[in-house]
Amino acid sequence: MPLINTQYDSIMREYARRQARSRQELEERLARIHRELPALSSLEDEITACQAGKVRAAVSQDRKQTEALDAALQELVRKREALLAAHGLKPSDLEPVYACPDCQDTGYIGEQKCHCFLQAEIDLLYHQSHLREVLERENFRTFSYEWYEGEDREIMRRNVMDARLFIEHFDDSFQNLLLLGAVGTGKTFLSNCIAKELMDSCHSVVYLTAFQLFELLSQAAFGRDRQGQSGRQAYPYIFDCDLLIIDDLGTELPNSFTVSQLFLCVNERILRKKSTLISSNLDMEALRNIYSERTLSRIISCYTIRQLPGSDIRIRKKLNAGSPGEI
Repeated sequence: MPLINTQYDSIMREYARRQARSRQELEERLARIHRELPALSSLEDEITACQAGKVRAAVSQDRKQTEALDAALQELVRKREALLAAHGLKPSDLEPVYACPDCQDTGYIGEQKCHCFLQAEIDLLYHQSHLREVLERENFRTFSYEWYEGEDREIMRRNVMDARLFIEHFDDSFQNLLLLGAVGTGKTFLSNCIAKELMDSCHSVVYLTAFQLFELLSQAAFGRDRQGQSGRQAYPYIFDCDLLIIDDLGTELPNSFTVSQLFLCVNERILRKKSTLISSNLDMEALRNIYSERTLSRIISCYTIRQLPGSDIRIRKKLNAGSPGEI
């Protein structure tokens, strides 16, 4: 998953901070060690001079001189190690300390991203998706069929299977999902299951309620929040993330602006072949009446539509537990 520029720059700034911090800590540590061990400076000067002599001897192909300087260098290094050991220090105390020794805090090993960079991607994507805490509770591991009965349970099994296929083929084919169902039937939970699996495989997922989405688009359009800065910053994520989740479509206050912006968002992401997952308590007729025939036509032609069965799971959980709780 290629990061968008702002995401990549954010990670690389953190690596730059690590490197600067490492250099500063090394400089302070070396200054302290040299104050405590004056003899170390002269030894290191001799080591540097010997190394430079080896380079010159190698260039002139003076094998005898190279061997003599190599022996001298080994003796100087031995003396330095002995001096350090006598004061409870190690040669590594003269080197930088990296958060990731494998890439030395560059983020790359050769031309390949280091494992720490890949982890930084995942951490960043979790943070920017607004999903980190909720995904710890709502994922396929914690998903349960016990709240669905009879035919509803079988329908939900098929929906979960479709969700897993959506994840499995996410990189192979362009897909979108529309999850419909009554309040509390598990639409958001299933969306979060999909989000976690994709984010764990380093795909960018942005989760927004319909209200949050239209608020961001409004800020960008009308400049009501620091001249629209936060809204404009959100645009790349809304249109370029691998998966955009629009939750609870229809719970916002619909108007001509939200109707036009939903079409813009849906259509633009289809054109860019970026997947979108929409959940709504509304049925197809209500979606058509609110968001126009044109928008619904784009959704019908490019989305897989699934109906979630059952009644409000949250209420049944509370009744069964006999105390407040949540799905």
